[in-house]
This record gives sequence, structure tokens and C-alpha cells, in this order.
Amino acid sequence: MLEVFMTPEAWAALVTLTAMEIVLGIDNVVFISVLVAKLPEAQAKRARQIGLGLALVFRIALLFVLSWLIALKEPVFSAFGHGFSWRDLILIAGGGFLLVKATLELHASIEGEAHGAGGSVQKAFAGIIVQIILIDLVFSIDSIITAIGMAEDIEIMVAAVVIAVAVMYFSSGPISDFVVRHPTTKVLALAFLLLIGMVLVADGFGFHVPKGYIYSAMAFSVMVEMLNVLAKTRRARAAGVDIPTRPGSGRPGQG
Repeated sequence: MLEVFMTPEAWAALVTLTAMEIVLGIDNVVFISVLVAKLPEAQAKRARQIGLGLALVFRIALLFVLSWLIALKEPVFSAFGHGFSWRDLILIAGGGFLLVKATLELHASIEGEAHGAGGSVQKAFAGIIVQIILIDLVFSIDSIITAIGMAEDIEIMVAAVVIAVAVMYFSSGPISDFVVRHPTTKVLALAFLLLIGMVLVADGFGFHVPKGYIYSAMAFSVMVEMLNVLAKTRRARAAGVDIPTRPGSGRPGQG
């Protein structure tokens, strides 16, 4: 098994595939960060752990059913001059879910609607886990199908997935806490989810948008928002105003 990693080509494939999996995992981290932002700190950390643990399980499980996964790309019916496969239908459903979820969250954020608290925390937690499971499955299928063409050995693919999910795990806490401390970044994250949802739906209908364009636009938006957050933080410190923390916590959340 370890003999696979004895060649420079294998390490090059591992590095390339890991980097790609980390980039593709950004969508997953953004979605989880937005969802858990409404939970108390302890519940949010547990939800992140469960969500990313499931992401790892789904990705590794899918790697061991590659023949079934590849079969998902075969058309099952045709409409509007396009042959739809099960992968297309999953992407359309997942993209539609993201569009609806991001729109509802944006509405709640702008209108200032309060999310459930107190006795409904457990119910909210269960609902968030269900949503994370659904979108984990969509992102996992798209991620692994993309990875299949980049490496031939399943050992390399499993190693890349494990490393990428580990990076996602350690980055999700700081990202989630940052979203809580700076509410404007939640609006930006929800806008990203709208964009990702539209791209998934378009991909399902056969319109392929180069991922480089999407991630470049997201990176530029993040850079502009970081400048805005930096300026806002400096003004708050100059005025002696505390930066908001996660509800139910007396300090910024730790991931």
C-alpha cells in the first residue's frame, strides 16, 4: 500500500489533488460556518465536528464505490436537448437547496429576525445537522467525481481527502468565529452560497462555468471585505467599543 508513495509522480499527484480538494472544500466550510453561527458556542463546535466528520466519511466512502460514482454521469433521460444524469439531478437539487437556504438566511439577516433560542436549541441543532448532511453529500459527490481524473491510485485519493478535511476542520472554527464577530461577513458568505448554488444548477443543466472565475471573484470580494473589517475594527477600538461575540459566550468563540 505504501509503495504507491515511493515515486515523485505520486507525491506530485498527492499535492495537486490535496490543493484541489481544499479549494473545493471552501464551499463546505462557508456553508457550515453560516449555519452554526446561530448556535451557542458549544453547540456550534459540535455541529462543525459532526459536519466535517460526515464530509470525510462521505468522501472516503464514495472513493470505494468509484464504479457506481462514475455511472452517475451516464444520462438517464433527455430534455431540452440535454441528457440528464443522476449527478446532474443531484447538482440541480443541491444548488436549488443552497439558493433557497441562502435567500432565507439573507432575509432573516436583513429583516433582523431572531432565530430560535432556549428550549428550541436542540431542535435547531438537529435541523442544522440534517442540512449539513444534505449539502455534504452534494459537495462530496462533485468533489470526488472531479478528483477521479487527477489520480489513478485510491490510496493517493484517500490521503488527499483526509488532509483536505483536516485543513477544513482546523480552519472552520476561526472562519465561523470571524463570521460571528463581523456580521457583514455573513452577508458576503450568503452571497457566496447564492453564487455557488447558481453554479451547481447551471452545471446540472450542462452550462459549465470555469471554477477559476468563481474563486477569483470570491477572493476579490474577501479582500475588499477584509479591508472593510480592518477599518471598522480600528474605528471600534478607537471609540472603545467591544467587538461582538457569539451569543451565549462572554468571549469570542474558539474553534
